[in-house]
Amino acid sequence: MIRSSRAWRTTAVLGAAALALAACGGDEEPAGTTESSSASGAAPAGDGTLTVGTLLPQTGSLAFLGPPEFAGVQMAVDEINAAGGVLGKDVVKIDGDSGDTTTDIASQTSDRLISEDVDAIIGAASSGVSLTVIDKITGAGVVHFSPANTSPAFTDYDDKGLYFRTAPSDVLQGRVLGNLLIEDGYLDVGIMALDDAYGNGLADAVESTVGEGGGTATAKIIYNPEAATFSAEVGQLKASNPEAIVVIGFEETKKILPELIAQGIGPDTVPLYLVDGNLADYSKDFQPGTLAGTKGTLPGGPDAEGDDFQARLLAVDPALTDFSYSKESYDTTVMIALAAIAAESDSGEAIGSKLVEISKEGEKCTTFADCAALLEEGTDIDYDGVSGPVDFTDAGEPDSATIGIYEYGEDNKYTNLEYVEGEV
Repeated sequence: MIRSSRAWRTTAVLGAAALALAACGGDEEPAGTTESSSASGAAPAGDGTLTVGTLLPQTGSLAFLGPPEFAGVQMAVDEINAAGGVLGKDVVKIDGDSGDTTTDIASQTSDRLISEDVDAIIGAASSGVSLTVIDKITGAGVVHFSPANTSPAFTDYDDKGLYFRTAPSDVLQGRVLGNLLIEDGYLDVGIMALDDAYGNGLADAVESTVGEGGGTATAKIIYNPEAATFSAEVGQLKASNPEAIVVIGFEETKKILPELIAQGIGPDTVPLYLVDGNLADYSKDFQPGTLAGTKGTLPGGPDAEGDDFQARLLAVDPALTDFSYSKESYDTTVMIALAAIAAESDSGEAIGSKLVEISKEGEKCTTFADCAALLEEGTDIDYDGVSGPVDFTDAGEPDSATIGIYEYGEDNKYTNLEYVEGEV
């Protein structure tokens, strides 16, 4: 089910049929179990020091997501170590760049981190990038834990029980965006999506939801994000005569938007909808008002009442202007640390064997210090993070999540309109 809570009105009516969410799962071995740990019944031994590596975008088409993600990880490590660390020692963090799918940076970074004996790698932000290194990371017995991967491809992936994510599958984001289009009165929708696991998966989810609501995709154009121009694709989109347009992309959105305007189907003429990959601050990229009224979706909910998360994050990186996936990055790091304590081992396989367990069904706790204290007493815990309850399915991903809906103002910056909660 999906629940909606508007910032500017108390309730929203969403069609029940359009909101029914299909379950994502498979018959594979649960993500919290590995062949070696389940066969022996004992946690694999580590070296006694929990070492995490980051595989996050310092360069490439999602570089704007890097600063809040790095800051989220750093803040978690600082707080964990201030509370006594893990297994009596401070957590060690080694940073690395993920680049994007046009480079081999992620593979090189993964090799370096594995050679430095990390127990877990946090990242990548891009689903496409993670798919290029997931076998390398999990094959080395290292936990691969992303705060931002949303492609449905990971749900049933053969990950040796070592891949996890705090971001929800795009089965949810696609349904929320599709329902938003229907709620706004648009049934004939044109879709442009980049050609990778993320773009294809989210485009399919949006198309399916719009179809369930009685609408249709007038065109679903899958494009090469490395293209020099997008005139042909935009021309095809224009010819389909859409009532609204969805662009699912990354940095190349800065090229697509001017082409939409040039061909007479810009946001001032045809309503435009964006997603987490391109919901960014465009105040320095376009003339004021260019994106006014444009809406977009982004996984993640509001701060809890009295929560000072953003203020604490700014203390880590005062230059932050975007906070996307910072909460998920923080929770990812805390969960890795708590799983190591629960397993009494810092090895990747030991951590992987406990991540599902510490996310649900035990005594609720919301900070590393409180959760660690309960674990030291032998109490099973249910960690509820700053990004949400993070109750994991056996596939190692949230069984429910919150998606924010945002709208751009005259300054080409976005603000929240509502938060939609749903089961994945």
